[in-house]
Amino acid sequence: MSESKLNSNAAEWVDALAAFLQESSRVEAIRVDADHSKVSIATLGEVDMPELQARLEATLNLIEQQPRGKAIGVVVESAADGSLELSKATCLTAPKLWRWRELSLPEAEASEVEEDWRTLALLAGACALFGLAAFGIEAVGLAPAWVPIVLYLAAMVVGGWDAFEDVREGLPRGELDIHFLMLAVAIGAASIGAWAEGALLLFLFSFSGALEHFALHRTRREIDSLFDAAPKTALLVEASGNEREVPVAQVKVGDVLSVKPGGQFPVDAEVIEGKTAADESNLTGEANPVAKLKGDSVYSGTINLWGAVQLKATKPAGESALQKVIRLIEEAQHLKAPTQRFTDRFGTGYTICILGLTAFMFFVWWLGYGIPAFSDTEAGFSAFYRAMTLLVVASPCALVISIPSAILAAIAWGARHGVLFRGGAAIEKLAEVNLVALDKTGTLTTGEMEVDRIESFPPGREMEALELAYSLESHGSHPIGRAIKKFAKQQGAQKHKIDDFEAMSGKGVQGREEGALCVLGRRELLEEGPLAEWMQSVPEPEPDFVENWIFKGDLIARILLRDQIRTESKATLATLHEKGIRSVMLTGDRRSAAESVARQIGIEEVRAGLRPEDKVAAIKEYSDRGYKVAMVGDGVNDAPCLAAAYVSVAMGARGSDAALEQSEVVLMKDRIENFLAAVELSSRARAIIRQNLAIALGTVFLMAAAAILGWIPLSVGVFAHEGSTVIVCLNSLRLLFAKL
Repeated sequence: MSESKLNSNAAEWVDALAAFLQESSRVEAIRVDADHSKVSIATLGEVDMPELQARLEATLNLIEQQPRGKAIGVVVESAADGSLELSKATCLTAPKLWRWRELSLPEAEASEVEEDWRTLALLAGACALFGLAAFGIEAVGLAPAWVPIVLYLAAMVVGGWDAFEDVREGLPRGELDIHFLMLAVAIGAASIGAWAEGALLLFLFSFSGALEHFALHRTRREIDSLFDAAPKTALLVEASGNEREVPVAQVKVGDVLSVKPGGQFPVDAEVIEGKTAADESNLTGEANPVAKLKGDSVYSGTINLWGAVQLKATKPAGESALQKVIRLIEEAQHLKAPTQRFTDRFGTGYTICILGLTAFMFFVWWLGYGIPAFSDTEAGFSAFYRAMTLLVVASPCALVISIPSAILAAIAWGARHGVLFRGGAAIEKLAEVNLVALDKTGTLTTGEMEVDRIESFPPGREMEALELAYSLESHGSHPIGRAIKKFAKQQGAQKHKIDDFEAMSGKGVQGREEGALCVLGRRELLEEGPLAEWMQSVPEPEPDFVENWIFKGDLIARILLRDQIRTESKATLATLHEKGIRSVMLTGDRRSAAESVARQIGIEEVRAGLRPEDKVAAIKEYSDRGYKVAMVGDGVNDAPCLAAAYVSVAMGARGSDAALEQSEVVLMKDRIENFLAAVELSSRARAIIRQNLAIALGTVFLMAAAAILGWIPLSVGVFAHEGSTVIVCLNSLRLLFAKL
C-alpha cells in the first residue's frame, strides 16, 4: 500500500491499524507518519518482527477488499510531529516500558501476476519470431549480412526488455541480480558475434520467466477464489417486513437478513426461520452439502443451496470466518520458509561473486593457458566465450524460484482443501513431526455437548420433560443449555412460560410454571431433598456422559448429554501410527472420561487432569526426549502449550481470533482428518523443495565444471540453465494437483 493510498483512505487504514493493534497481544501502540511512510510499534517483551511485518502488510492490503468494523478500546491521538498514535488503554507507567521499533509500509504491486505472465509470454513470442527469421535469412544467405544482425538485435531487445526494466530499477540502489547477469551475457555474446546465442539466451530467459509467473498465477488463482467469495451485499429485513439490499459492511450484529436459494450467506449468522443446506467447500474443503436447520450457524461466503431462510447476524462482516481466513492467507504469502530465507541471502553478493569468478577465469584462460581472448580457434572457444558460458550456467535462476514456487503452491492447495498455513516455516516443520499431542475436548471430540437421550421416571413423559427443560434453559446461555435448546428445536418441542426464573450458581436453574416449582440441574439438587433415598438407586451414567435432572411435581427425568467423539478421530490416529507418529492425549478432564475416549479411538497415551502449566511441562518433557511435537488444540484454552510445541495446530478457523494468533496451522471446520492432509502435504512440499534444490544446484555445478573445462558451447549452457528453471516451475506446480 503506497503513501498516497494511505493519505486517501485515512479513515479506513486507521480502523485497520486499530484492529491490528487489538489482535496483536504483545503490541501496545502504533505510531504512523504517513507523510514519510513510517510505521512504528511499541511492544512489551520479545516479538517476531517478520511475522508482525507480514501481518501489517496483510491488514493494510485487505482494506479495499473488505472494510473492517471500528475497533473498540483503542485511543487515537495526534502527536506533535504530525504523526498519529494509536494505543491500547493502559496505566500511566506502562508506556515507560514500551520498546519502539519501526516497520515498513507495504508497497503497492506494480502489476498483477496474470498481466505479468501474459506480457512476458508475448515478449518471448516476439523474440522467437525475430530470432527464427534472422536464423532463416542467415541460413539461406539471400539478404545482406546486416539484415539478420538487425533481426537478432530486435529479438534481444524484446527478449531482454523485462530484464532491462528490473536492472534499471535495481542498479541505482546497488542491486545486481540475475537479470543483470543475463543482460551482461547477451551483450557479451553479441560483442563476439554470437548473435544467435545471445538471442536464444534472452528468448529462453523471457520464456522461463513467463512460465514462472504463470505458475505463480495458477497458485494465486486458487487463493483468489477465497477473495472472490467474499459477498458484497446483503438483503436486510426491516421491521416492516420489507427487504432492502445494503452493502455487507453495513450489516450489524442482530440484524435480520434474508437469503434466497443459490445466494451467498453475507455474514456469519444463525438460522432463525426456514431450513436449507450450505455448500461450504470454499471455506472448509467439505465437498458434501451441510444441513442448516433453525438454530444452526452459517458462514459468510458459503452458498445457500436450496431453501429460503432468514438469519440473525452474529458477527459483522469484517470479523467473519471468511475474512479471518483471507487475513491468514495474506500473512502466509509474506512469511518465508527457513530454506527460502537462506536462498534470499544470495542476491547481490552471489551476483558479485559470479562476476568476479568469471573475470578471474577469463584471465586464467587468456594469460594462464594462452587461449585467445576474443577469437575462437580450431582448438576451442575463446576465453571470453568461455567466460560468458560460465556466467550463464552459474546464474541461480532455478535456485531462486525453487522454494517460493513450492511453498506458494502448497499454501494454495491447503487453502482449497481446508488446511491453512501461516507461512512456509510451518510447511517445512510439520514434515519433521514425530509426536502429536492432542487436546480432548474440541479436538478429538466436537467440543459441543449434544443430547444423547432423555429418561423419565417412570418412562413415557420424555417430551414433557424436554419442553420443561427447554423453557427453563431459554433464559440462559450455558453450553449444556445451548445443547438442550438445539435438541428441543429439532424435536419440535413447545416453549412454556416460566416465572420467577433464577440461576443457582454451579447447580442449575429454577423457575415456576403456573405456580409450580420447576428445577433443572445437577444430581446433587435431588440428593439433598426428599428424593435422596430414591436417588441412591439410580446408577450414575457412563464416564463420558453428563446428566441434568428435571423436577416438577410428580415429573422426574434426566437428560443425558455427551461431547461427541469425532467420527474421523480413530482412523486419523491409526494412519498417524502407520506413519510412525506417536499420539498423546493431554486433557484437563477426569481420567475416567479421558480413558473412555482413548479406548474408543485407540490413542496410545493419556495424560488427564492437567492444568495449562502441566500441559506445557508435558510438551517440554517430550521435546527434551528428542521428539518434534505438534500440539493440536482449540487455540484458546491450549494457548500456552501451543506456544511451547514445535508446531502449533488449531482446530477451526471459525473459532476465536486467539486460534489464529497462536497457531502456525489451522484446520478448517474442526476436521481432525485435515491434520493428516497437512502432514502429507508438508512431506510432499519438502520433498519437492529438495528435488528443486537438487535440480538447480546440480545443474549449476555440472554445467559450471563443463564450462570451466571448455566442454560445452554457450547454446548448451543456455538450454541447461533455462531448462532447469522450467523443470523447477513444473515440478512445483505438481503440488496444486496433489491428491492426498
